[in-house]
Amino acid sequence: MKSTEAVYPAVAVRSVLMVVLWPSFLTACVACGLLFSLVDPEQLILLDKRIQLSNLGVYTIGFFVFWLLGAVSSSLTVLLSAHPK
Repeated sequence: MKSTEAVYPAVAVRSVLMVVLWPSFLTACVACGLLFSLVDPEQLILLDKRIQLSNLGVYTIGFFVFWLLGAVSSSLTVLLSAHPK
């Protein structure tokens, strides 16, 4: 009997991507909301220099950094919870 992953590999990949990306997206939304409600983007200093981006640019970069961190965390969870075959 074939496993579901062998019969429908594209479905398995899509489901793993959604298991990783959706929770990390939600986490990035919450983390961005919390961080930027406490920190003013105009006050951020990186390597002894003020960041020369608009507020929207800082929000965008912050969101994608949080999303990346959440995706790495979710990927490690999927990897560690995978059953050996």
